[in-house]
Amino acid sequence: MTTRAGFVALIGEPNAGKSTLTNRMVGAKVSIVTHKVQTTRARIRGVALEGESQLVFVDTPGLFRPRRRLDRAMVAAAWGGAADADIIVLLIEAHRGVTEGVETILEGLAELPKGRKVALAINKIDKVKSEVLLGLAKDLNERFAFAETFMISAEKGHGAQHLKEWLAEELPEGPWLYPEDQIADLPMRMIAAEMTREKLTLRLHQELPYQLTVETENWEERKDGSARIDQLIYVARDGHKGIVLGNKGETIKAVSKAAREELEEFLGRKVHLFLQVKVRPNWLEEKERYSEMGLDFRDGNA
Repeated sequence: MTTRAGFVALIGEPNAGKSTLTNRMVGAKVSIVTHKVQTTRARIRGVALEGESQLVFVDTPGLFRPRRRLDRAMVAAAWGGAADADIIVLLIEAHRGVTEGVETILEGLAELPKGRKVALAINKIDKVKSEVLLGLAKDLNERFAFAETFMISAEKGHGAQHLKEWLAEELPEGPWLYPEDQIADLPMRMIAAEMTREKLTLRLHQELPYQLTVETENWEERKDGSARIDQLIYVARDGHKGIVLGNKGETIKAVSKAAREELEEFLGRKVHLFLQVKVRPNWLEEKERYSEMGLDFRDGNA
């Protein structure tokens, strides 16, 4: 049997469902999923198998108009992931249709080298009637020459397997890029930090989640098979520290419990998680924080 392997970049606007689709394809949670936009920062690669093919999903940050250094670095990472991939899948929300943001992405796709295979996946199909879907698919295919169009619901799974099978067939022939049992090429320290950041994002509201980051400072394997994980939560202001800690430490306790339980399920063993909140006024301008998130600090330059 001929093996195939390659990179699949999922691109689209923030909240289009890229992280949800990555997790569904991989069959495990490797990407942060929240109701907030712009939560994926680094290019998270989930590794999935389909027949003799190994699909490496690059879950890029959502494409949007960047304002700050972090935004610019995220958008650069998204287009970098698309340019490096064997196949690109553009995810569009069915109920939002062709927004200004989608038009900008289509313009960006037109500038990629010729011959790049791009598929269209219209997501959240349960939110609109079939005639609207067909009209949207026709409109988009007139704007760009997509190799194939798929109607899916990443959350419920409709159409996802059909997309996965098509991708498996279209990838270039070659040896697998990762061991069979590996589901992500992110270090576990970063996956652990992302899980905690997701819990903070879900718990907190407004702008604060974009003003904080989480780093795994220490990971200690214990003799009893458990792991001790120490994480730092960086916030930009003293006032933010109080919000993260919550009244009598209630917020940080709830976040720690939720993150620990998810880590234990993910790792299949006991985890001792310790969180500490530190104020670093300029963390958004620190090169080290970008490296930790897998982003290029230079891409954030205006």
